[in-house]
Amino acid sequence: MITVLTPTFNRAHTLPKLFDSLMKQSVSGFEWLVIDDGSSDGTPELVDGFRNAAPFPVRCLIKKNGGKHTALNEGVKAAAGDWVFIVDSDDVLVEEAIQKVETAIREFRHDSLVGLCFRTMFPSGKVNGVVWGSVSNLRTTPSEAPHIFRGDLAYIFRRSKMAAHPFPVIPGERFVPELFIWNKISDEGEIIYFPNTPIYICEYLEDGYSQNFKRNLRRNPRGFGVHYRAQIGREKQLVMKAKCLIRYLQCRWFAWRNT
Repeated sequence: MITVLTPTFNRAHTLPKLFDSLMKQSVSGFEWLVIDDGSSDGTPELVDGFRNAAPFPVRCLIKKNGGKHTALNEGVKAAAGDWVFIVDSDDVLVEEAIQKVETAIREFRHDSLVGLCFRTMFPSGKVNGVVWGSVSNLRTTPSEAPHIFRGDLAYIFRRSKMAAHPFPVIPGERFVPELFIWNKISDEGEIIYFPNTPIYICEYLEDGYSQNFKRNLRRNPRGFGVHYRAQIGREKQLVMKAKCLIRYLQCRWFAWRNT
């Protein structure tokens, strides 16, 4: 079974759109697990209402506010599915998203498979990033994928692999880049990418992480620093290694200023 895992904080105004997209899925053999990261907008009560209407299991776990990465840690622990599909609270899925993931799991199931990755698109229908040709699937790594696709991607991972690599929790900080953990998972096996299959519709809100990178970097320098330090060794191009080194030095500077 697949667990659709949604960490959320004060997103009661966007969750109904996500729920509606889950209700429209062509299959219903999945669960929706919402991790409420200390919201104050009635999110648990909203999800309770969803539970009564859904043909699939819906659960909401409440935790003290600590950031998306800590919500993901708790969600992975509580997930009932063997596979975890992270879907943000301000995004939605296309109607055949879960079915396509299930089909891919059956088709490519083997011991070394640790993850799947599909494309995302904008509400307009435009693919997020570079449009590919006739390639149906390929193997690469989370570090190389951004250079290949140049857009956000939709990952699904084995729950056991995510559980083996929890996000580090850094006192006083609230963010660690997801790529840091996706890389660790990819070290344990194979991730198959589907360059021509968008299943995830993303929107970028003004208060979202994507729109506030610089502010998040200043507020969470040690979390970002852990990632950039590791990324220096993972990047293949010298220019990218240099960029990661510069970011890491920025993180050290901000961490010193924050003390």
